[in-house]
Amino acid sequence: MVGSMFELLNTLYVQTAGASLHLDHDAVRVVIEGETRLRAPLVRLDSIVLFGNVSVSTQIVHRCADDGRTLVFLTTGGRFKARMEGPVRGNVLLRRSQHLALGDPERTQRIARQFVAAKVQNSRLVLMRGARESKGQPAQALRSAADMLGDILRNVHEVDGLDYIRGAEGEAARIYFQAFSSLIRSKDEGFSFDRRSRRPPRDRTNSLLSFLYALVRGECHSALEGVGLDPQAGYLHALRPGRPALALDLMEELRPLVADRLAVTLINRRQLRADSFEELPGGAVQLTDEGRRTVLSEYQERKKRPIQHRLLREKIASGLIPHVQARLLARHLRGDLAHYPAYVGR
Repeated sequence: MVGSMFELLNTLYVQTAGASLHLDHDAVRVVIEGETRLRAPLVRLDSIVLFGNVSVSTQIVHRCADDGRTLVFLTTGGRFKARMEGPVRGNVLLRRSQHLALGDPERTQRIARQFVAAKVQNSRLVLMRGARESKGQPAQALRSAADMLGDILRNVHEVDGLDYIRGAEGEAARIYFQAFSSLIRSKDEGFSFDRRSRRPPRDRTNSLLSFLYALVRGECHSALEGVGLDPQAGYLHALRPGRPALALDLMEELRPLVADRLAVTLINRRQLRADSFEELPGGAVQLTDEGRRTVLSEYQERKKRPIQHRLLREKIASGLIPHVQARLLARHLRGDLAHYPAYVGR
């Protein structure tokens, strides 16, 4: 069910501002504006995730603690705030499974391969869609790059070794960004794109991409925290102190469809203009306050759109994709799923 509250993977998500949750015998009752809008039996819920200004009764808190059910609190935008649970039961086992997988080269490779394969496939989808909407040389360049990504995608499933998987990801990113300028149809020369630059971004398009990637990374970090995974213990990205390696892993499969498509749309529809950015001393470029408001507004609207999840075979709000994928990853690490089913769009 798509909307402001629904169940998915034994989890109740409540997003409506002002909603309140109450205990009704062995069920949770969601009340909005004085009316009961949903009644969900607690026996089928493992977790309850609350976005923004949603209140929960003390009775619900105590019942969840007694049953070992997790309550997760996020901001309206999806940033992790807190996770409430009773005496530690399952999460320590989940994190142990996560770290055991990290110590197993074969399992690490399998998970990393899924992240990379999905990223390459989703990047290819972006290029193919751009080719259909273009003509002449840009369409040809996009189709050629998509074909090369198709070759890399086949190789990703065959190469053995984490370094080779990382190398395939790097080569795919190089080919993808070489063709990225062909996705931009705006005649505004301020959005010309030559190559990916970061730390700091040196032009408007790179600045926009970096800002959107930071938003996606934050969503992934919150989603992993919400299910009890350690965001710093990843499989594709190398481990470093303070680096959210697993959040970076998870965002790889989502970058093309969530961030890149939005960036191209904002530029091509002229929702952003050259004066939506400012240049800082040293050559870095960043969005102005007004530019950030435009991006954030459209980003939040995109998160509300329903999408058909291939694995679940039902529609969900697109903003919940990181949370669904985090739960699927947790299920794989627990042994409930043979493979991690990375997200691939349409």
